[in-house]
Amino acid sequence: MTPDRRSLLLALVVDAVLIVVFAAIGRATHDGDVLGPAGSGLATTAWPFLAAMLLGWIVSRGWRRPFAPVRTGLPVWGVTLVAGLLLRALSGQGIAVAFVIVAGITLLLFLVGWRAIAALVARIRVSRSA
Repeated sequence: MTPDRRSLLLALVVDAVLIVVFAAIGRATHDGDVLGPAGSGLATTAWPFLAAMLLGWIVSRGWRRPFAPVRTGLPVWGVTLVAGLLLRALSGQGIAVAFVIVAGITLLLFLVGWRAIAALVARIRVSRSA
């Protein structure tokens, strides 16, 4: 069964919002200023990971099972992390080891975590209705 467009869009938006939250937390923690000069700081920090997330959706064919933690969440996380760090480095932004570790853990919790919670809630709803 293929998901409807609304569910697909919801999953894509949740991923994007969580990546922006990840970038905002990082900026607030290190710069004390989420938006940065002229409001471009958050966009500068987030864009490599947002672009990589879209690639992750393509690689995982996320539109087939957008809420699946393993089939979609893990590949989207892996591609977002690796390609996002690569794009970040190519754009002249830093990629210290500590940042790579924190980014990996945070994006794993964000991109796979919400899907795992959604799957658990769906499973509970099904078992209660049976």
